[in-house]
Amino acid sequence: MPVWTKPAASNKRRNKLMIFSLFRRHPRADTISTLYGMIVAQARLPVFYRDYAVADTVNGRFDLIVLHLALLLDRLASDPDSQSLGQGIFDRFCEDMDDNLREMGIGDLKVPKEMRRMGEAFYGRSKAYLKAIPAALEPADGSRALIEALSRNIYGGAPSAHGAAPRLAAYMLEAVRELKALDTGSLTAGALRFPDPAAIPVARV
Repeated sequence: MPVWTKPAASNKRRNKLMIFSLFRRHPRADTISTLYGMIVAQARLPVFYRDYAVADTVNGRFDLIVLHLALLLDRLASDPDSQSLGQGIFDRFCEDMDDNLREMGIGDLKVPKEMRRMGEAFYGRSKAYLKAIPAALEPADGSRALIEALSRNIYGGAPSAHGAAPRLAAYMLEAVRELKALDTGSLTAGALRFPDPAAIPVARV
């Protein structure tokens, strides 16, 4: 079974492996499905592909799922009462990616290799985003590192990143604030909300 751990960041305590006792209460499968479904639905909003210039491709959709998943898992990892829920959602993500690969016609022998590639992409992107977010939340520091990470990972350095990445960074920071404001009880009950991406002002560049 895949194990999700919060990506390591400098000047932070060693992250704990999300391995839990068999005697600990496990999150309900319907709650996991509900929360993961909300992530996928948010990532598929047309506004991201129309106004944020994210490529409407398999890779573009994957990148937006990873972005939202990384933010939620980081929030869940911050509270011991919700860490097992985070592990369950990560497992559901892995199952979904496996299913998608098979539906795309990837053969059984190639699926493990593609899953490793996707896992590396998830961890690499998550680490870059979560490392950059704390500084971006401080007005004096700015969002440069986060914008650069988005430009590289979401936009592949394309010219469209010049105007779109700063707005996507602003959306991510608003999502972080909203997730932080949600109490753990609401999350474990399957209540999740993300900002309306259409309401985020276009960044001035």
